[in-house]
Amino acid sequence: MSTAASRIIPLPLHREIHEGDTGFNLADARIISGIAEEAAATLLAAALDIPFAEDSEYATVTLHIDGAGAPESSRIEVWSEGIHVLAADAAGLFYAVQTLRQLPGEDGLIPAQTIEDSPRFAYRGAMLDVARHFFDVATVRAVIDRLALLKLNHLHLHLTDDQGWRLEIASRPRLTEVASGTAVGGGPGGFYTAADYREIVDYAARNHIVIVPEIDIPGHTNAALLAYPELADAGVLVENYTGTEVGFSSLAINSEASYDFLRDVLAEVAALTPGPYLHIGGDEALKTEPEDFLTFIARAGRIAADTGKTVLGWHEMGRSSDLPRGSIGQYWSLTTPRENAAAEILSFVNQGGSAILSPADRIYLDIKHTAADPLGLVWPGGPVSARQSYEWEPSELVAGLDEPSILGIEAPLWTETVATLADIDAMYFPRLLGVAETAWSPRAGETRPERSWESFAPAVDAWFERVGIPAGISFTRDAGIEWTGEHGRTLPAA
Repeated sequence: MSTAASRIIPLPLHREIHEGDTGFNLADARIISGIAEEAAATLLAAALDIPFAEDSEYATVTLHIDGAGAPESSRIEVWSEGIHVLAADAAGLFYAVQTLRQLPGEDGLIPAQTIEDSPRFAYRGAMLDVARHFFDVATVRAVIDRLALLKLNHLHLHLTDDQGWRLEIASRPRLTEVASGTAVGGGPGGFYTAADYREIVDYAARNHIVIVPEIDIPGHTNAALLAYPELADAGVLVENYTGTEVGFSSLAINSEASYDFLRDVLAEVAALTPGPYLHIGGDEALKTEPEDFLTFIARAGRIAADTGKTVLGWHEMGRSSDLPRGSIGQYWSLTTPRENAAAEILSFVNQGGSAILSPADRIYLDIKHTAADPLGLVWPGGPVSARQSYEWEPSELVAGLDEPSILGIEAPLWTETVATLADIDAMYFPRLLGVAETAWSPRAGETRPERSWESFAPAVDAWFERVGIPAGISFTRDAGIEWTGEHGRTLPAA
């Protein structure tokens, strides 16, 4: 088996090939597992077409949760007589299965080896903007399937913006009655009922993914103001918005009606969301005066924290020195930080919190792959190739932000130009593979020469042939990768 074909994505913590052993043939495989391991065993059986053993005497593949080791960690042993997997927890076993599905060669033979694995960062995420274009439950489930293959464990849903409100709120019914029916370009819009949202949350949990809901305030609120005009400042005319500009809307900062609204909405969102996080935006509040912004963030942060959730916000919220203790900032500036962005994200850390890193010129997946890409946007740092998404180091992004203060990384996909699952795939892939490796694998260095673009790029094609294409995933044929098949979207010449 070639090095590229056997290279695992994301790269594991430690891997040793046992040259003196012939390896294991999948044709001989029979799975056995206990009740705790049944879900992972079922997934593995389906992925590699392995039958279950009727008796442990005939089992050649065993899965076991032993409770030892770091969260999400595992150890895979492959020998000629079989495969044995030990994991610290159900998530570790689930991720071990994602590794196993990459191991067989074309002849069904798995080389003898030991793989020890655990993630670098606890938070490994992607974001889907369902406000600018709405995506139904089936599409969100498909996105979850894609994240799970890459050991990503958080899906941030941007649920509200100027173009539409996407989640049913029982105490504020006009949000979906009035403000959910539009999208960028005049599309049909849509929203999730409480039952829809619970289905998404439950499906994500079965794939060891936490849903992170975002209600973006005080800006990006035109849809909310359309439903409840009393939340706007006096004299502000609110109309349906289907464009792509930002920064023109704001809740009325000095009106108690705005804070009553937040108590209703955030309490319901928190009650629907079993995960620990509640994202309240705070970005691009260009119509809010600086002092008013600080007043608002202090009050809104307390309201969000009173739901029992950990508060998340974009890095601009760090202008406030009155954040709830432990709040998490999401950095979206460039790898060369814009003015004040570095100080704002460090403010979260100084107030007992941590950071999620989403540098726009590396892992904003709405940015065009090339200048000729018909999908995507142009940012100051764009276009962004797969190599650029891969080659950056989180601990070196912001001066003064040390690794223990980094909770993880997240790749946002804003959807001004993205309207279908095919569009999502075209923008996510192959760049999301690099995001996953950055989030999971040890940092590059002299002791990890395989943690490099030169090692990673050839393995991307092999991953799609072995995992992605059989799973129904499309991708953009990035010019920096040598593709062997005919699948994928070819970009026009520049």
